[in-house]
Amino acid sequence: MNTSKLFGKIKNTRYQSFLKGPLPTVSLDSDINDWQSKCCVKDNDIIYAVSKWTGPKRSRTYPLAGVYDTLSACGGKTITIIPIVKDEGADTQNMDYLQWDTVQLMSLLNVYVILAYYKDAQRNYRDPKKPNRITNQKLDSDFIKTQIKELSSYYSSALHWNLDQLSPENLDGLMHKVILSYRAIAKKTGIKLHSEDGLENFRKRIIEGRESFLSFSRLKSANAQKREVVTIQPKEALSIGEKTPIEIENYLGGKYFLTVDDVIICNNRYELIESKHSKKVILPSENDIKEGLIKMLLFSNIDELYDNLQKAVNFIPVIRLTSEKIYGKITTDTNDGEIKAFFKRNGFKGKRENLVNTLFKEARANNFEVIIEYGEVKKDD
Repeated sequence: MNTSKLFGKIKNTRYQSFLKGPLPTVSLDSDINDWQSKCCVKDNDIIYAVSKWTGPKRSRTYPLAGVYDTLSACGGKTITIIPIVKDEGADTQNMDYLQWDTVQLMSLLNVYVILAYYKDAQRNYRDPKKPNRITNQKLDSDFIKTQIKELSSYYSSALHWNLDQLSPENLDGLMHKVILSYRAIAKKTGIKLHSEDGLENFRKRIIEGRESFLSFSRLKSANAQKREVVTIQPKEALSIGEKTPIEIENYLGGKYFLTVDDVIICNNRYELIESKHSKKVILPSENDIKEGLIKMLLFSNIDELYDNLQKAVNFIPVIRLTSEKIYGKITTDTNDGEIKAFFKRNGFKGKRENLVNTLFKEARANNFEVIIEYGEVKKDD
């Protein structure tokens, strides 16, 4: 089969989530750096569902799991706070930069983005292996709270708000704050950070306009995607199909460069499989699963899918959970008796059993499949 690349189109986004848990409630008057990574934020009679990213990259510390947990969670607007840049020290390989498609992805989910910056940090004394790093970076709390206050009287969609966040004027002002803050942090901590030339180049590229920001972002995203396609991560089970890049476009022209962990063609239907693996415990973590569910949210809303020859194909999204400690296999098509036998054999009780049952309920409501089975990583990982 030839699945060198897939192309999908999304018109609207609908999804029912059942795996979300209750969120703690905090006051908007408190320091944002003290908030948990996902919470309900109360400002008088207004409540927001808020998640915080620890950097602009989607692959760090489960930011998409936090977004999943806050989607329509508190009855008001859903907000996510994303630092536009993160520098941890000149001896790190690269700085992390915001990508245009990250914000577009949030727009697709109707999540209001507040772009932020780090105002303070400390020298890293805890890890002797990383002496030339900064740590405990603090967001500018007052700046973010001002943005949240503005949202209280903002009645347009998240798309319009997010496009304003990405306006050249806003980005220019924000990047000036970034440059000055990191300059002050370097002076305070005595840690050499990356050259300001990189920040200045990023600033110039993103304020030139949408196309310049897009090209900068997608070049980095596409390069990261190429690296991911040829890399088996320690948390990935042995593949059962082909690891395949997929480019998803919505009706607004937003493009998302993602990777499908495994693609299998069975009975003239493409199975788009997102895989999550655990080596030491019997199931991947709940955050791992929720990150996978963001992929399911996207894949299940694809209206049209095309192969690399631009031929329309039938497909089904699948999330595959594997562990070296699991015995047997169940799917969303498995009957109740066999599922109960699987639970008993693997010692699934209480919270773990409820997790699987809730995940199956979510899959059936949103027309994707779940596979839970034995899997192992490559022996040389």
